[in-house]
Amino acid sequence: MRVRQAQPADAAEIALITNAIIRDTLVTFTTDERSAASIADDIQARGAAFLVAEDQGQVIGFATYASFRSGPGYAKCREHSIQLADNARGRGVGRSLMERLQQVARSEGVHVLVAGISSANPGAIAFHSALGFAEVGRMPEVGRKWGQYLDLVLMQKILSPE
Repeated sequence: MRVRQAQPADAAEIALITNAIIRDTLVTFTTDERSAASIADDIQARGAAFLVAEDQGQVIGFATYASFRSGPGYAKCREHSIQLADNARGRGVGRSLMERLQQVARSEGVHVLVAGISSANPGAIAFHSALGFAEVGRMPEVGRKWGQYLDLVLMQKILSPE
């Protein structure tokens, strides 16, 4: 397994991973599936801040970040996303992606990484805690999917002392 910068050619495989999560889980509140073209656009726009994990030539996970909120006051803060294919879980793939993503973020001057996690995903909360993220807020019932309200758990990690 190796972690590398995503390329637009990876977009179709990334779409398979993310659309399965959108369709089949409460991990994300969205119900709108992503096209490979829109993912390719994100890869182009984010550059080094869009990574994939690859095993035997197949993309098995990705991690990326984008602006947390608009405006100059948030210039050093990014919200990240990490998703893995089913066969990649429990193998250290997520940790490898996040370690590299944090390196990229530090090199780009990012001060804080934020994670917005569905309360229906306790594994992601534990994963982020193990990586040094702290829970800083919980927004009750702000998400809705499959006829149920879900909490949004906000976690963050300060990357630099600036």
